[in-house]
Amino acid sequence: MSKPRVAVVFGGRNSEHAVSLMGAGSVLDAIDRSKYEVIPIGIAQDGRWVLAASDQRFAIEDGELPSVDTTGAALALPSGSGSLVAYDPGAIPVELGSVDVVFPVMHGPYAEDGTIQGLLEMAGVRYVGSGVLASAVGMDKAYMKTVIAAAGLPTGPYVVIRDRDWRLNREQVLKEAEELGYPVFVKPARAGSSQGISKASDRAELESAVEFARQHDPKVLVEAAIVGREIECAVLQSLGDEPAAASLPGEVRVEGGQEFFDFEAKYYPDQMSLTVPADIPQETAEELRAMAVRAFEALECEGLARVDFFYTADGKLIFNEINTMPGFTSLSVAPQLWAASGLSYPALVERLIQLALSRSPGLR
Repeated sequence: MSKPRVAVVFGGRNSEHAVSLMGAGSVLDAIDRSKYEVIPIGIAQDGRWVLAASDQRFAIEDGELPSVDTTGAALALPSGSGSLVAYDPGAIPVELGSVDVVFPVMHGPYAEDGTIQGLLEMAGVRYVGSGVLASAVGMDKAYMKTVIAAAGLPTGPYVVIRDRDWRLNREQVLKEAEELGYPVFVKPARAGSSQGISKASDRAELESAVEFARQHDPKVLVEAAIVGREIECAVLQSLGDEPAAASLPGEVRVEGGQEFFDFEAKYYPDQMSLTVPADIPQETAEELRAMAVRAFEALECEGLARVDFFYTADGKLIFNEINTMPGFTSLSVAPQLWAASGLSYPALVERLIQLALSRSPGLR
């Protein structure tokens, strides 16, 4: 019998392109080649799909971020076929055969936001992770907070600044944001990996921060600063009908001198530390794990997610955000949380592939 074919897809048309490659490199190293045939596929910044080159670089080297090498054969995934087709200008297309499951190690817009999930649904291909709706809601922080609040989880105060309001009613939206009280954090509504985020302590910084965030997304979120420790929890769907499981919670600390958990703190060496389990009361840890599962279920997530909270000095837990495809290198927070909970990185990758293989494409 032939082995199941797993296509690991990485890259993408957004600012988290390099982050995707770093995670994909770890996944490719971890997949059991005795059980699966693996096809590495890169999506270039211009949207081209290519078979990964044999010397494709996945790690940061000498401070340089990796990107998709476009010298490989161009690929297409025709709707409804589930089969990859390789083509080059002037050449006859070559069918490479069907794919049993796609592992989209991708983040941000045109990837984690439901777009690649919708494409795979149209193609009739199984894939790792959440479906279209959960991915889209999880990516849009404004709608995410609306759904989370409806599920009864506490969230911090925030203001949404949409493109039209910024262009036509700038003074009004700035006043609304200032009512949150300084300092505030300003972030793109639909970006991740701390891209485009800045802290503002006065009107001038607020206006500059909004313009900076708008370089990534015309829709911007302004959040009141919450003083508290950042505690994160990973959630994993059950292989059967059991409820989703939550990892041990872990506390993230910035070690590189940054004012908050920015891109460098997340992805450059020795910039952050993770303590698992977090040094919080046992009853608080159990409450946090239950809240993480509730957030996972509220968005109807599948596969995996990472849920982030603030733990305040008076013992309150406040939801921050959920990531439906969190950073996925072997040293990223979610895999480390599972490793500390007894599930190694290779075992986590195997579980996610099996979860994807066990479900059918389409409405569920």
